[in-house]
Amino acid sequence: MTSKATSIKLFSFSTPQMRAFHLTWMAFFACFFAWFACAPLMPVIKGQFGLTLGQVANINIAAVAVTILVRLVIGPMCDRYGPRKTYTALLLIGAIPVFGVAFAQGYESLLFFRLCIGAAGASFVVTQYHTSVMFAPNVVGTANATSAGWGNVGGGVAQALMPLLLTALLMMGVSETMGWRLSLLVPGVLMVIMGCVYWRFTQDCPEGNYSEMRAKGIAIEGGKKGGWASFRAAGSNYRVWMLFVTYGACFGVELFIHNIAAIYYVDHFGLTLKGAGLAAGSFGLLALFARALGGFLSDKVALRGSLNMRSNLLFVLMIGEGLGLLWFAHANSITLAIVAMLTFGLFTHMACGATYALVPFVDRKALGGVAGIVGAGGNVGAVLAGFLMKGLGDVQNTLSLLGIMVTVSALCAIAVRFSASNNVSEQALVSKTITV
Repeated sequence: MTSKATSIKLFSFSTPQMRAFHLTWMAFFACFFAWFACAPLMPVIKGQFGLTLGQVANINIAAVAVTILVRLVIGPMCDRYGPRKTYTALLLIGAIPVFGVAFAQGYESLLFFRLCIGAAGASFVVTQYHTSVMFAPNVVGTANATSAGWGNVGGGVAQALMPLLLTALLMMGVSETMGWRLSLLVPGVLMVIMGCVYWRFTQDCPEGNYSEMRAKGIAIEGGKKGGWASFRAAGSNYRVWMLFVTYGACFGVELFIHNIAAIYYVDHFGLTLKGAGLAAGSFGLLALFARALGGFLSDKVALRGSLNMRSNLLFVLMIGEGLGLLWFAHANSITLAIVAMLTFGLFTHMACGATYALVPFVDRKALGGVAGIVGAGGNVGAVLAGFLMKGLGDVQNTLSLLGIMVTVSALCAIAVRFSASNNVSEQALVSKTITV
């Protein structure tokens, strides 16, 4: 018998499954908002501190680099301590460097705090872990993709809202130097609030909290021990590393676009800071539905075929992303650029959703390890894209080369195969959860 939810009742908060669903995406939203709050203000910060393009690239790399390590660690921590404790700690501790960046006095301190803020990006792994243990196989792809997608909107909202917040402060008579600092206090406060709410209203799994279950001798699904055992088990599975690459090619590109879009629109097309923020924000707002659509389609094709159909879908979406990115790189007008960005952004977000619709099926006994390693792949992709831009010294050429690399990496998606026995056991589990 299973107590995982077999449906998503969006307007319900009465069950632990739906409370986890809603609070995971809200917490992820807060973390993503904080993670990218600096990006739309970088034209102002760049001017104040006299930053070079290379220094901006270093700051962007720092913003995603440390997340690689934290994502690798936080997945097994979820197995060991449970997502409730892990997420609460991440939110409260992660708020400290968010407040710190508002007090940066130059390039070095800004670089340091942006590096530390990157830890907030690991929130994605906890979000995916928590929904994976709360929802049954027939809807877990949709639950994972929707919670992640709505949380990802925090990046788009930050792109659009932070310049507006700065403008409002300037209209109130606050100086530009003080205005961007005051603006950056907002996401830190939001993280603290969400940390308290998460601790109060969530539990680790449908049956309760891991620590209490272990104390009572209640078995935890998959016998989750956490720590290195989970990491080693996940690391020995080739499918994990194939998804590591695909997630680097879709989510890594998403992170890269979040960090450079505003500056690209200002420098390449001459938009104002407000206009560039709104244009860049539209990319992030696609996550409202596009990631969820990717997970939903993955669930549907799996019910009609097999787990391998999930991989086939991911392959098609990544091809669309790569070709769309090439179009964006060569768009010669602001209108075409925005249309191209929204087109490839649709495929990018859907590919992210389709990737994590596969994650729960790779190794149920090492879910935290799988989620952590695959999640880290996204940040590795973003870091490599940052170094690529720094090496080429040109955003447009970087986008072109990334488009080619994404298209080639789609081969890793088609390489993720599941055996007949995997398909039979998963189908039996689906039938069991639906009929119980």
